[in-house]
Amino acid sequence: MKDKIYGNLPLTLAPMVGLSHLALRRLVRRYMPSDAKTLWPTEMLNSRRLPAQQLGETPETLRDLEEDGLIPQILGNEERFIEASMKKLEAWGAHAIDINMGCPVRRALKHNYGVALMGNPAYAQEVVRMTAKHTNLPVSVKLRSGQKRSEENNLLKFVEGIQAAGASWVCLHPRFGEDKRKGQADWPQIKKLKENVDIPVIGNGDIQTADDVFAMLDLTGCDKVMIGRALTARPWLFWQVGERLGLETPSEFHGQKAPSTPGRSL
Repeated sequence: MKDKIYGNLPLTLAPMVGLSHLALRRLVRRYMPSDAKTLWPTEMLNSRRLPAQQLGETPETLRDLEEDGLIPQILGNEERFIEASMKKLEAWGAHAIDINMGCPVRRALKHNYGVALMGNPAYAQEVVRMTAKHTNLPVSVKLRSGQKRSEENNLLKFVEGIQAAGASWVCLHPRFGEDKRKGQADWPQIKKLKENVDIPVIGNGDIQTADDVFAMLDLTGCDKVMIGRALTARPWLFWQVGERLGLETPSEFHGQKAPSTPGRSL
């Protein structure tokens, strides 16, 4: 698992609050090439709340029994809650566990979740270590370039640290926490990271079309591309990418070609 990220499709859904739920996953899966597999992150799940929840009875944890490649994304920084969450998520059917170190919202920063962990590399490593300690599943980390622009040169060292702590792969959204979704994602940072770490790297940021997917793959050499809100408008992007790669047409649309995508802006 450390050598290759699951699936033959170089495209994966992003974990998005209020969006990466069962309804969206069902919609996107309709347009999946019939012979394709990839990762399916969930919405962010709070490790403090998970131990008391009945998984499958909350909107965030509702799943179809036949879903594969599910990766619940957790907010977490305390071992007792992480340990209890790992047991529940393994029983729920998780394929891997993703740790959120990229969320820039004030609530996450206040409780030292999300991108706030990038401001404390030693503790971020400890969060990865304690997560890997309590599960046999692969552990990944979704992160940004840093919490602030002053941390621009710390990214590689940060990723080397969480790799040593047990991260099987990382997903980089090359913006800083203080940028939120403003400005342009700095794809060359993905390339630099990919060239300098030993674990797979997923690229994320400013992906709206199939052309963008292949452009990021070509420019950065990343192992997969993660796409977020564009999939809510163009759920057939998986089909478009698969068609270019020679994968089979989605079974529901046998004999048809993937829809074209007019323009780039959403």
